[in-house]
Amino acid sequence: MGRPSATKFRDIVGMIKDKASQSRAALSPLSKPHVMALLRATTHHPSTPPEEKHLLELLSYGRQSRSAASAVIESLMDRLQTTGDAPVAVKCLLTIHHIIRRGSFILHDQLSVFPWAGGRNYLKLSNFRDGRTSFTWEISSYVRWYARYIEDLLSTSRMLGFFICSNLSILEKKKSEEAVTGRLNSHLLRDIDSLVYLIEDTCKMPESTTHLHTTELLRRVKSLVAEDHVFIMNEVAVRVKEFRERLGLLNFGESVELVCALKRLETCEEKLSTMFELKVSMESLWGLVREPKCNLRKGEEVAERRVVRGSESARYDRRRTLRSTELVNFSSGRLLSLPISLAEE
Repeated sequence: MGRPSATKFRDIVGMIKDKASQSRAALSPLSKPHVMALLRATTHHPSTPPEEKHLLELLSYGRQSRSAASAVIESLMDRLQTTGDAPVAVKCLLTIHHIIRRGSFILHDQLSVFPWAGGRNYLKLSNFRDGRTSFTWEISSYVRWYARYIEDLLSTSRMLGFFICSNLSILEKKKSEEAVTGRLNSHLLRDIDSLVYLIEDTCKMPESTTHLHTTELLRRVKSLVAEDHVFIMNEVAVRVKEFRERLGLLNFGESVELVCALKRLETCEEKLSTMFELKVSMESLWGLVREPKCNLRKGEEVAERRVVRGSESARYDRRRTLRSTELVNFSSGRLLSLPISLAEE
């Protein structure tokens, strides 16, 4: 009986805090309109996610001036970094996630440059702890993980040049897919490494508990991350397809780096299949990931045999004249290689 009463008392305190904050914002002549929407979207109620109408109001500021969008992001980040309440922190992160998914270009722009100093832990939540109850203590682990995930999602998006999981970035994604064929191998490897790192972060989501199954707030988080996963895997697939065209043009170091990245990705497959029940089948994507890795392994074995035969023959004739052709390799295997004959010595 003591636990329910303690929980009820915590909820009452949270409601009082919400009412006080909203009343203060309503009465203050310096308070801006977006502050009330933000307070209503990030209440202290432990289980309910932000209401759609409040999210839509916040998103609407992205269709106004740049200063209005900047004020929304600044207020959101300030609330996130000053709260000690785990449910409030999760709702702030969930609101950021919705801005990534549904926000306008101006909101994306303001989000991508905040704060101006940058930094690995710019959300400042790696040490977040809310130890008031066992519930808030457990939810704190979601706050730490979710903040790290959002940070890496923003970082990877900056690297690719568009917000990966945005519903409004279809045109940018199409341009990106077309531009992939012209990117250097080193840039594509960097992209894949960052995307795989993001997928590895997804796998670090805290284990499901009774709180996750009974709290709509955390179910909403898991649902958004599951949808993100489809977008992220599609971006991986675009780059793996391009590397499939370039397998014969990769040097040894690039081959090793690609195989290591794909191995890391494969280790996530089982974990992800147990975490998410996705409507979209991912089997074809996983098959695409495994194919170039197998081909690269075969290529490495052939190369090793050639090296052995070459070293043996070189012992008997080190003075023979080299006569061969060298290929000028372009970034994409779709372009023809140009042969250049080597002059006789």
